[in-house]
Amino acid sequence: MLACGFLFLPFWYIRLTASHFKKDVSSELETALSIITTAYLRSEDILTSVEENLEYLNPPVKTVFADFVSRIRLIDPDLEAALEELKGKIENDVFMEWVDALKSCLYDRSLKTTLTPIVAKLSDMRIVNAELEYLVFEPRKEFITMVVLAVGNIPLLYFLNQSWYDTLMHTIPGQIMLAVTGAIIFVSTACVIKLTKPIEYRT
Repeated sequence: MLACGFLFLPFWYIRLTASHFKKDVSSELETALSIITTAYLRSEDILTSVEENLEYLNPPVKTVFADFVSRIRLIDPDLEAALEELKGKIENDVFMEWVDALKSCLYDRSLKTTLTPIVAKLSDMRIVNAELEYLVFEPRKEFITMVVLAVGNIPLLYFLNQSWYDTLMHTIPGQIMLAVTGAIIFVSTACVIKLTKPIEYRT
């Protein structure tokens, strides 16, 4: 049972790491798109808007926009093709929608007013995720406490009552009970990880 349960630990770790990474990227995107959009509303020049704000961006978003500027300046001045390439650099639906809106602005600059509501979606998601984090904090803490108590009682039995410990560890009913407890802990952990992942905007 332990072997089967621990088999999923690397996957859970990767999933949690990916969730935190997406959350960090979303937070940085909110800042980046906000300042670039503000500059674009003023200048109506996307390249200038990105260039003058590059120093205020942080990786990995900064790298993506720096590559966008380099492509236009040094390789191919085709803005629409560069925006299409930029769209695929970050896996975020709001970012893709923002890039599509920018492409539309190349042909009709009056559409630039659609950019601000798109960026606002990132702020809405951040607020919702903060509320979700607050709501699940106590249940998650209680779950961790219960797991620690359930697992911690096993070595505690060794010191409190040797015969109970031997019954639990060295008899078939005791081992079945341990296996069931382990299965419940691993299944519950998977459910907790699934339920506490950040909310993402989907088009």
